[in-house]
Amino acid sequence: MKTEDLGAQVRVVRRFNRFFTRRIGVLREGLLHSPYSLAEARVLVEVSRGGAAATDLSRELGLDPGHLSRILAGLERQGLLDRVRSEADGRRRLLSLTPEGEAAVGLLDERSREEVAEMLGGLSNHERRRLLDAMQTIQDIFGETSGRFKFSEPFFLRQHEPGDLGWVIHRHGALYAREYGWDEQFETLVARIVADFAEGYDPARERAWISEMGHEIVGCVFLVKETDEVAKLRLLLVEPEARGLGLGERLVQECIRFARRAGYKKLTLWTNDVLHAARHIYQKQGFRLVDEERHHSFGHDLVGQNWELIL
Repeated sequence: MKTEDLGAQVRVVRRFNRFFTRRIGVLREGLLHSPYSLAEARVLVEVSRGGAAATDLSRELGLDPGHLSRILAGLERQGLLDRVRSEADGRRRLLSLTPEGEAAVGLLDERSREEVAEMLGGLSNHERRRLLDAMQTIQDIFGETSGRFKFSEPFFLRQHEPGDLGWVIHRHGALYAREYGWDEQFETLVARIVADFAEGYDPARERAWISEMGHEIVGCVFLVKETDEVAKLRLLLVEPEARGLGLGERLVQECIRFARRAGYKKLTLWTNDVLHAARHIYQKQGFRLVDEERHHSFGHDLVGQNWELIL
């Protein structure tokens, strides 16, 4: 496909997006003439289905956990949501609608049906059929049954949970062996880094981010404390199927934001010159190469590099 052809097609898609968002009114301050934003309405409807925890909602709706937390706090202040202890696991808090929340969802549902009925009511039977067929086509192409788009839905980031650290070690070992031919020494190094993180974890000054798409883990990054003023970015990884979507940049950006909020003055990292994609991300985010040194590790002759970012 020619570059100019792709550019023209991108413009067509963007024009359609602008048209349709205006047509269905998602950019209005109150969705469906209600006091709730689109994000608030999506959360209320999802909670109405029952048994949802905040982590479940973040995964299902593709919302950033921090953004979701603010939405939930606002809905709780309005008296629309409650948090109840799970009967199956007392450590989990599930979200549920209050009577006021149920009334709000009922209102949203009723107005949604009315608005869609009004939109369809102005069309002939032939036009309705064309519209519904087009909608089904879009859903089929981008739906879960299409392997090509398995990882095209929005990714979201969360903090690590039990079981995640084992995944980090396994995927680093497997991917670097497959893509660079590195031996088990690298997996041993990753296991040591992860163990040190888990044993001395300081949630106020350290963090591990796990990224999910389609209920599957597709990436990670760690930020660990070196000194009171220096933090270190470690173990950036993005699965091959999720590359090219900006996930690596987002993970690094989260590290930078967290480091600044935690009061660090400098963020450092160690990598190797063969990791071209990662180095490009670091450069783009403002990291500067400060020194490099040849070494033989993981079964190969490599050039290790130290990078830093003044915060």
